[in-house]
Amino acid sequence: MPVFSVVIPLYNKENYIKNTIDSVLNQTFRDFEIIVVNDGSTDDSLKIVEQIEDSRIKTFSIKNGGVSRARNFGIDKAKSDLIAFLDADDYWYPQHFENLNLIISTYPNHNWYASAYEKKYSSNLTTSIKSPILNKGEEWFGEVSNFFVHSFIDCLAHSSSVALKKEFLNSLECFDATISHGEDTDLWIRAALKDKLIFSNKLTAQYKLTSNNRSSTVDMKDRKNLNFSKFSTEEKNDKNLKKYLDLNRYSLALQFKIAKNNQVFNDLCKTIDFENLNNKQLILLKTPRFLLIFSLKIKSIFEHFGIRLSAF
Repeated sequence: MPVFSVVIPLYNKENYIKNTIDSVLNQTFRDFEIIVVNDGSTDDSLKIVEQIEDSRIKTFSIKNGGVSRARNFGIDKAKSDLIAFLDADDYWYPQHFENLNLIISTYPNHNWYASAYEKKYSSNLTTSIKSPILNKGEEWFGEVSNFFVHSFIDCLAHSSSVALKKEFLNSLECFDATISHGEDTDLWIRAALKDKLIFSNKLTAQYKLTSNNRSSTVDMKDRKNLNFSKFSTEEKNDKNLKKYLDLNRYSLALQFKIAKNNQVFNDLCKTIDFENLNNKQLILLKTPRFLLIFSLKIKSIFEHFGIRLSAF
C-alpha cells in the first residue's frame, strides 16, 4: 500500500496537466499513487495523461459533476490511508511529500496536515501566503493553536497543499458536492472544528491563479456558494470563526455587487459584523459598482507588472 494517494480532479487543463503530474513524479519521496479523475474533459487533457508512462498513475473518467464529486470519487478509489490533493493546474516542489511525511510522522495522532504555499497571480508576480504563523520561521512546523486566526488573510489550508487521513475525510463526509464555489473553505472549517491542523512553514506548493477555467470565472448566477448559515451555532460561540466567516462573506458580497445582484449583496452584508472588517474593506463595500470594476482592472494591471494590491 502506498504511503500517499494523490487525487487530481481533471477538467479541461490540457495546457497544465503534464507539468502538474511531472511535479508529483519528481518528488524526492516516491511512495505514492496518483489518481486522476477526468471530470468529463472536452479537450485533450485525458489524452495527455494517458501518454505519461508510470505504473503509479491510475486514471478514471466520470460524467462532469464538479470538482467536489471528482475529488470524492478519487478518495473512494484511494488505497492509502493518507490523501493528498493537487489541482490539475497547480504545482509541487520536489520536497513536498518529504516534508509532509516528516510532519505526519512527528504528529501521527492528528488527522490533517498542510505546508505553506505560494500564489502565482501572473508571470511577473508570485507571492507566499500571508499569515502570522510564518513569523515563526521557515523551518517551523507544529500544531496550529487556532486555524481561523491564522487564516484571516490567506487560508493555511489549500486544496493543493493538504493531506488528510482517509478515515477523517470519511467522518467529515468528504467534500460537499452541492457546493460549486467555496467547497474547500467548507471542508477546512469542518476539519478545523474537529481537530487542530499540523502545519509546516516550508513552502512546497504553488497555487496558480492564471489558468483559464478557475471557478472564479464562472458566472455568479451559476454558482452554488457555501451556505454560511450551516455554521451559525458554531460562530456564535467562536469569535474567531465568526470573523473568518465574515471575511469570506465580505469577499463574496463584493463579487455579487459587481455581478449586479444587490439582493444577495444586501443579504450577506446583513450577516456581517462590521467590527471584523478593516477600514479599507468597509470603504470597498460602500464603493459604487463601476468603481469596483475599475479598481479590479487597475489591480490586474499592477499584478501584470509584479505588484500585488490587497484589501488587507
